[in-house]
Amino acid sequence: MQIALAPMEGLVDDILRDVLTRVSGIDWCVTEFIRVTERLLPASYFHGFAPELRHGARTAAGVPLRVQLLGSDPGCLAENAAFACTLGAPVIDLNFGCPAKTVNKSRGGAVLLKEPDLLHRILEQVRRAVPAHIPVTAKMRLGFDSPDVALDCGRALADGGASQIVVHARTKVEGYKPPAHWEWVARVQEVVKVPVFANGEIWTVEDWRRCREISGAEDIMLGRGLVSRPDLARQIAAARAGTEVAPMTWAELMPMIQDFWRQAEAQLTPRQAPGRLKQWVSMLTRNYPEAMELFTLLRREQDCVRVGELLGMHELAVA
Repeated sequence: MQIALAPMEGLVDDILRDVLTRVSGIDWCVTEFIRVTERLLPASYFHGFAPELRHGARTAAGVPLRVQLLGSDPGCLAENAAFACTLGAPVIDLNFGCPAKTVNKSRGGAVLLKEPDLLHRILEQVRRAVPAHIPVTAKMRLGFDSPDVALDCGRALADGGASQIVVHARTKVEGYKPPAHWEWVARVQEVVKVPVFANGEIWTVEDWRRCREISGAEDIMLGRGLVSRPDLARQIAAARAGTEVAPMTWAELMPMIQDFWRQAEAQLTPRQAPGRLKQWVSMLTRNYPEAMELFTLLRREQDCVRVGELLGMHELAVA
């Protein structure tokens, strides 16, 4: 069983990857998508999305990082994938699942699920360009507005050279609205010979059990569920092994939030940093009442010094 941390654009950056992967249970993670259009991107661009490439393509906790590309030009994607490998990318992942309108309008992400033949050409050219020992994987949804093409898309990706496929079990039009159609993960797995990961609406251990029963998938990718419950992967891994672990308490989570803020304040602008912190704390409110109290305090705060004080950072510095 493998548990992966999803590549959520605008949310799971290198800072949150670092913090979340310090909790056990995550086997690998993926960068936010790197948009490829019509040119070879410079190394600085890749390092901006994946600073872990400078450290063996692993987070500080040692969790491997895959580099995800998004685009529609097979040749350009292949060229950039090959270059990413020279920078240290251990796996190239291709995004065919992003539902964002701005991305889809410029022919990227889930809109390409309307063109299974193009998916095949992209995988084929990227696979040919990337060294044989480096896997190429893909992430897809069930389709754009209907799952009717899901099986064709799965076959196109696998036949093109994908060694793993993550299936977000909803269409683009469905976005993130429940339910996730886990039964379609099983249908995709039936028509391909490579491992298929289930993704979507896994918020708890109980959700994972139902997902496994319906989809038959042993491998999963966690997104919002893991961001809002940082020990979810650890809980699922324990349940899979037939044991239990105590849920992470707010007292255990608070040092992680403080470390997130410490990194955000150092790496982001004073205008950006508070917003990224609030984004994560807002998601934590789903499982932690204390997060709602903290979010209420932070909600309108823009001053970085004051944010640190609200997180108890001043007391830490004095101590």
